[in-house]
Amino acid sequence: MNVNISHNRDDESIEAKVEWFRSLSIEERMDLLCCYTDLALTLNPEILEKKDDQPFNRRIQILSKI
Repeated sequence: MNVNISHNRDDESIEAKVEWFRSLSIEERMDLLCCYTDLALTLNPEILEKKDDQPFNRRIQILSKI
């Protein structure tokens, strides 16, 4: 993983983040997935309990400004 500190706002764009993520090896991507999963479980250990999950059967309408 390339660890550099940048103060350039262009490095915060979606395109720059995609380029960075694509530069990672599969092992590095999996390490990130494990870190994110550990973080989620640390913040909310009950996230694995699906006792309150309900299927979403309603329709979604997406509106766009023309």
